[in-house]
Amino acid sequence: MSASVSARRIAATVLAAGAVVSAVALPASAHDNDRHRHPRVEISAVQADSPGRDNRTNRSLNTEWIEITNNNRRAVNLDGWTLRDEDGHRFRFDDVRLAGRATVRIHTGVGRDTRTDLYQDRRNYVWDNRSDTATLRDDRGRTADTESWGRGWGHYRR
Repeated sequence: MSASVSARRIAATVLAAGAVVSAVALPASAHDNDRHRHPRVEISAVQADSPGRDNRTNRSLNTEWIEITNNNRRAVNLDGWTLRDEDGHRFRFDDVRLAGRATVRIHTGVGRDTRTDLYQDRRNYVWDNRSDTATLRDDRGRTADTESWGRGWGHYRR
């Protein structure tokens, strides 16, 4: 067998293998785009304007909240993640593990943390009633999700 025939066979084999890899990789990259449209952990609901008068009672502060949802089947460790508003108020998640397909509500006021409710232990409102942006960042500082609302949006639910 000549060297040129062997070289052609090797080239044909390499090209065929490349076509198979490309065909397999194409659906995977399309799936990656879906992941970016539907974040694994997202801000799923916002109640920036607590019902009733803004009188800074703990009850009123705790009816201002943001919900974070894990859309994945596996639990996510939120330790070190942060939730921040446009004015720089920051809430840091410490020792929080969010189960798969679970939601946690982060209240502004004082309370006792549970699996479904966390408290920022603040004595003042965080989220602007008229307009604000909530930014959720992972433990490496990468933006996981953001949610903005404008005039007339006191409650947001995805």
